[in-house]
Amino acid sequence: MRIEDNIVGLDLGTSSVRALLFDSSFSSWPGLGLRKKYEFTTRLDGSVEVDPKLLLELTCECLDALHSQMAEKGLMASGVAISTFWHCFLGLDKDEQPTSPIVHLFDTRSTRQMEQLTNTFDAGWIHAITGCMPHTSYWPAKLLWLREKHPEAFRASVRWVSVGEFLLLTFTGVGAESTSMVSASGIWDQRKRDYCEEILRFLGIDRNQLAPVEMLDQPRRTLDSGFAARWPLFHGIPWYPAYGDGACNSIGSGCSTPQRFALMVGTSGAMRVVVKENFVTIPSGIWCYRVNRERFILGGAISNGGVVFRWAKRTLQLPPHAEEQIAQREPGSHGLTVLPYFAGERSPHWRPDLRAVITGMSLASRPSDILQACLESVAMSFKQIYALLTRPFPAPAQVIASGGALLRSKVWLQMMADALGHPVVASKAAEASSRGAAIIAAEQMGFLGDLDAASPQLGATVHPKPERVRAYQRMLLRDERLFEALYGRNSVFDPPEYSPSLGKTAAPFSSA
Repeated sequence: MRIEDNIVGLDLGTSSVRALLFDSSFSSWPGLGLRKKYEFTTRLDGSVEVDPKLLLELTCECLDALHSQMAEKGLMASGVAISTFWHCFLGLDKDEQPTSPIVHLFDTRSTRQMEQLTNTFDAGWIHAITGCMPHTSYWPAKLLWLREKHPEAFRASVRWVSVGEFLLLTFTGVGAESTSMVSASGIWDQRKRDYCEEILRFLGIDRNQLAPVEMLDQPRRTLDSGFAARWPLFHGIPWYPAYGDGACNSIGSGCSTPQRFALMVGTSGAMRVVVKENFVTIPSGIWCYRVNRERFILGGAISNGGVVFRWAKRTLQLPPHAEEQIAQREPGSHGLTVLPYFAGERSPHWRPDLRAVITGMSLASRPSDILQACLESVAMSFKQIYALLTRPFPAPAQVIASGGALLRSKVWLQMMADALGHPVVASKAAEASSRGAAIIAAEQMGFLGDLDAASPQLGATVHPKPERVRAYQRMLLRDERLFEALYGRNSVFDPPEYSPSLGKTAAPFSSA
């Protein structure tokens, strides 16, 4: 293998930034790279924000470390591939300085503005056109909120950019955006492959404030002089516009066809399927974005994944080896019911107004009982998403699991298999998102004939236990009854059903 047949994988996740180097088989070089953790800022009003300068600083630290290690070993790279979180954005002023923090997808302050949006546009139309559910996760509601609550910052913003575009603008002096990122913004018309003019007019946004459509997916090769001197090994090679983290995670896990569903639990969570088709159908409650120009990615995402596990560890006085204890218990044996909506929720309900509920507690309830009920409740959220995805697609040959929160817990993996009623294969790709970015970039560079040519890195398979599968089916019915009693089914946030003109339960659109 030539020393230059490597790709830098840069991953900006919801809890850390990391830079790695991948070889021609898309395995990360051992001992190379750096990971820097960070926390987003949360407040009781529902705000979830990230300081863009902090992310920039951490990214530079990670790239500094990787560049130094590569120089020491005499290694080179053919390109830089970036994975970063979908849906988030920030404003830039005329001097290209941030006018706002990065408004995170978990931020729920724009609930009222989302209602404004659905009062103006039919919710089913929004979903059919953009592939996005009407929700506070996406750009439209957040932009309305910023226009109303921070009008000076809104007026000062001459550009609205994703996190990845902000990085490339800083490093190269010219912003660059991908089809993958704009497709998950909520302002993109999936059928026309262009911005949705009706939504832009309503938001008071001009397309000149957004990434030029004709320049999407074009790499940048020249770093600004300061960064060129700082990272000479990264100067003169293509820096590809950031791909959405969900797309990268699926591809990095080996889920590039409908025969493999990707199951990811990190801070949040998602189940996804990738298709290379001219037409797709979008079931109610499911989103549809792009991996790249040729591929759609459909799925459901939850805001409450590993963050629920983290909450339990932080809040409860858990006994030592709590997970080993609950592994021996039957599902639901604690008598508790948890609706795990600590950060509102996306799939399958798409309701930012939801909050977590724990019922059934008695004097006998223990911290480990609450932990078990929390983990089971997240597994049942995935069971609901799986049911939605297997409407348009047959049951997959494999469900491949990734994400640190899930893979670090054998107990939770077993719960997932039991809840889904389907075997779950653990991915051995330690950094699936950055690996996936490298694979997508390699195809774009012509190094890889097709994404399917990258072999998945798979570990052990966890099989469901039949008696526990039945227990989860009963528990899901119980949870649904509690949900209806507390929150009802006739909310303005309910996933839209489609009119006959858009199809019976899904809206087809062309990738052409």
